[in-house]
Amino acid sequence: MSTLALTVVLLAALVGLLLLSAVGYLAYRHPRLATPLIVVGTFAAVLVGAGAALAATR
Repeated sequence: MSTLALTVVLLAALVGLLLLSAVGYLAYRHPRLATPLIVVGTFAAVLVGAGAALAATR
């Protein structure tokens, strides 16, 4: 794997982690929306599923 590909994967992981923490913070600050752990867990599962789907197409 080239350096460019590794950098792109690292940046994608960092963006995913940032989005995950943003969703968790939003759910924490507004608990009426949903239970924070359920929201974060669901979002993480969707990210992993999307990553697996992208990896399967390569």
